[in-house]
Amino acid sequence: MHARLLSLLTVLLAGVLLALGFPLAASQAAAEQQRVVVDRIDDTARFAALAQYVATSPDEEERRAILQDELNRYHSLYGIEVGVFLRDGRALAIAPRGWSVPEEGRGADAFAEALAGRRSHDPEQVWPWQEGRLSIASPVIRDGDVAAVVLTDSPTGQLRSRILQGWLPIIAGEFAAMLIAVGLALHLTGWVLRPVRTLDRAAHEIAVGQFKSRVAASGGPPELRRLARSFNEMADNVEGVLEQQRAFVADASHQLRNPLSALLLRIELLGLELPEAEEEFKSVQSEGRRLARVLDDLLDLALAEHAAADLRLTDVAEVAAERVEAWRPVAEIKGVVLEAAGRQAVTGWADPVALSSALDAVVDNAIKFTPEGERVTVSVSQQKDTVTVETADHGPGLTEEEMERIGDRFWRSNRHQNISGSGLGLSITRALLASGGSRLTYEHNDPMGLKVLITIPRTAPTADDEASAKGPVVSLKKRPRAVADA
Repeated sequence: MHARLLSLLTVLLAGVLLALGFPLAASQAAAEQQRVVVDRIDDTARFAALAQYVATSPDEEERRAILQDELNRYHSLYGIEVGVFLRDGRALAIAPRGWSVPEEGRGADAFAEALAGRRSHDPEQVWPWQEGRLSIASPVIRDGDVAAVVLTDSPTGQLRSRILQGWLPIIAGEFAAMLIAVGLALHLTGWVLRPVRTLDRAAHEIAVGQFKSRVAASGGPPELRRLARSFNEMADNVEGVLEQQRAFVADASHQLRNPLSALLLRIELLGLELPEAEEEFKSVQSEGRRLARVLDDLLDLALAEHAAADLRLTDVAEVAAERVEAWRPVAEIKGVVLEAAGRQAVTGWADPVALSSALDAVVDNAIKFTPEGERVTVSVSQQKDTVTVETADHGPGLTEEEMERIGDRFWRSNRHQNISGSGLGLSITRALLASGGSRLTYEHNDPMGLKVLITIPRTAPTADDEASAKGPVVSLKKRPRAVADA
């Protein structure tokens, strides 16, 4: 939008400047040519008067010699061809010798007009890029009739040079005005679009979970300032609604945990009085534990969405290797090979606690869905501005439709309903990463399986990012369940 608006303003301003510059240049060229034409008219009039004097003098031969001398000096001084011709075209006096009336073109037309008793019309405009000559003719009147014609034929080299020299200040002025116009257009587009860019950045920050982002309604046009205030009001309302939702989920989860814990304890006590193989009791006990896990995950999700990131320069490869080592016993129990690959040391800006918790959830998910005998690979790679932690499994993978829904709360594939889980793990992971500016994405693994990519920025956070990241750090890091149970 910035480029389009700048191009439009530049084209409009250039059009205005050219609309002013072309007439000014044409006027300057016409004035320069008119000055030359007036000089030539004066010269032909003077020679016409001298020729009339020669024709009426008794010493015609002597006067003709004087006229010829005048024409020779005029030609040698200015380089202009000049001649006095009788009506039949014979030369009374010419300079240089051998020059005659042109048979066609502007000179012939000017001679014909002078024979008719009229001064020749003004010649067409001469431009710097055109080769041409200026022909001016004046009649010599004797006894009320045209007795001869004075014709001058001037080269236009000096005229074209003077026109071009006169255009140089105009071109320089147009260029300077264009530079000023482009500067003004840049300033204007920046002034108009700065609030738009601020709104776009704030909207993106809210979209990735930074709900504290706001815009300052102090710059730009009044309409955009009103839009900024409306955006802030909308963001306040959205944040308030989400805060109420988080508080409700957190409070409900917290309030339900105590009675649920008491209920599970009573079930355990009841189980002491039942036979060992009571299937119905085991089913009730399993559902109770599953409900407890769901409540724990709901509380973790509420805390993750509410917690601010403690961003610092972190050795991402070291964190990834540490989590691989922590989860390797769980993978061995299931018969899955868990290995680390890629860079051994690479840094990025992340919350180490949140990154560890996110890797726990991703690796746990990969091991859970990988069949026995297959492998899960956690590799770290470095790009120009980011670090990527890729967790690739060789499980059943997901379809294209399922790839669009992965990460939604409580969503689980119909093919995986028999595998334990609440459907909140990846939602918690995404919330943990978003608060620190990281991203969670998914890809198909070749030939089968799923790739989960955690992308971490390598550049330091800005002052606004640091301000939005301030707050208590909530640790959601969990131990591998199999290790904890051992």
